Amino acid sequence: MRSLEAKAKPKTPTPILMPIFRPSILISDAYGSTKDLTWFHRGGKCFVKDRTSPPYALTPAREEYLDVHRRALAAWREQPHETQLLWNEYGKMAISHRPPYDNTAHISGQNLFVSAYHGFYTLGNEHIPEAQPFGPFPVFAMEFSSAEVPAEGTLLLKFQAYCGGTVSPERYRILMKLQLTRPGGGRRPTKFRNVLASSCCSGEESLVEFVVPDYLQRWDLDALPGYGAHCRYIVLDTQTGYRDQYRDYRFQFDLPR
Repeated sequence: MRSLEAKAKPKTPTPILMPIFRPSILISDAYGSTKDLTWFHRGGKCFVKDRTSPPYALTPAREEYLDVHRRALAAWREQPHETQLLWNEYGKMAISHRPPYDNTAHISGQNLFVSAYHGFYTLGNEHIPEAQPFGPFPVFAMEFSSAEVPAEGTLLLKFQAYCGGTVSPERYRILMKLQLTRPGGGRRPTKFRNVLASSCCSGEESLVEFVVPDYLQRWDLDALPGYGAHCRYIVLDTQTGYRDQYRDYRFQFDLPR
C-alpha cells in the first residue's frame, strides 16, 4: 500500500523581477524619482522601483562639492544677460548626460555654465568659464596595463589610452570614478571616488597614469596580492571645462611582490 505521506518537493525560489516601465503615447521614457517611485535604466531598458530615502550624511567631500556648486551658481548670476543668452544657445548643442541618448535631449545655458565651472575645478583650475560652443569629443578608449605600489599606501594604475579623431589630444584629460574591491567583489556606486589622471593625453596613443593615495583606507581593504576594480571614466576638455559621456570599465590586477 502506498504511503499517504507525500514527500514535499523543494520549491524553486521565485526570482524577484523589477517591474519594467511600459512607454505610452504621453510618456515615452522616464528617469529620476517622484513621490514613492524611481525610474532607472539598465541594459537599455527602463525599470521602476520603490524610492528609497537613506539619511543624507554631509561628509567633508560633499560639503566641498556643495561649496563649489554655490560658487558656480553665484558666478552665473553675475553674468550679463547677453552672456547668459549666449550660453543658452550653446546649451542647445550640448547632449544631456541623462537619457534619452539620441541627441534629442539638451541642457540649459545655466547647466552648461555650471558644468564647465565644475570641470575647471576638477582640473585644479577653478575660474569663471568663457562661453564656447559644445563641440564633438574625440573617440576615446582605455585599457588597463599595470599596477604597482611606488610608495607605502600609494597605488599607481597605468592604462593604454587611445584618443583619435582630433589634432590636439593633449587638451584632453581623464577623470576616473574608481572603486577597489577584493577579487570578485561587486560594484557599489556609492563607493566610487574621483581620481584625476596625472597628465593629459600625449598623443593619439599614450600611457595614462592615475595615482591613488591611501587606497587601502579609502575602501577599507586589507593588504592583498591583488584587487578587483570597477570604474567609470570620462574625458575632460581642459580648454572649455566640458565633459563627454561616462564609460564603464571593470578589471582585476595583481600587485608585484
